[in-house]
Amino acid sequence: MNSHPTPPPDQNGPALRPHIYDGIQEFDQRLPNWWLNTLYGAIAFSIVFWFAHMIAKILPTDGARVDAAMAQIAAAKMASSIDVTNDQLFWDMSANPVFTEAGKATVNSLCVACHLASLKGKGENPGAVGPDLTDTAWIHGGTPKEIYATLKSGVLAKGMPAWEPVLGQKKTAEVVAYLLSHHKQGEPITVEIAK
Repeated sequence: MNSHPTPPPDQNGPALRPHIYDGIQEFDQRLPNWWLNTLYGAIAFSIVFWFAHMIAKILPTDGARVDAAMAQIAAAKMASSIDVTNDQLFWDMSANPVFTEAGKATVNSLCVACHLASLKGKGENPGAVGPDLTDTAWIHGGTPKEIYATLKSGVLAKGMPAWEPVLGQKKTAEVVAYLLSHHKQGEPITVEIAK
């Protein structure tokens, strides 16, 4: 004997499904359009998001976003106390994309006229004014603090102005970080005699 008798169907209302579960009988009717549109929209969004994220790589991955945020935090910490005598700090800055991208922007706006966009200067084009900044031979010293001192004071005899009064300490340090990003820490440095 069934403890849940089936109620008689209402001839004027929606049809009922023939099964009963836990004493509940479902109506046999279509879902509302707003519900279906929400479902189909969510499915379409997930497909587009998946394609943009995983296949086309238009959106950055979570790891890349975390790395970028950590680089911003590290850059803010380093920028708060720039010690221009600390070579290790400059090497750390050269590994930080926030510093190197800012330094690259400054170099591209101010330094390419003499050192070229490749930073190779006379090494790439003998008609260029500035020396090659990508090799290990330096005219005024190649340690980070010596590079900073050269940028700070300039080389007026060769036509290079003092950049720190124009740029400020932070931007000058960013340029040094960008230059160092083209070198490896601990590489041999030779000092050339200026020609």
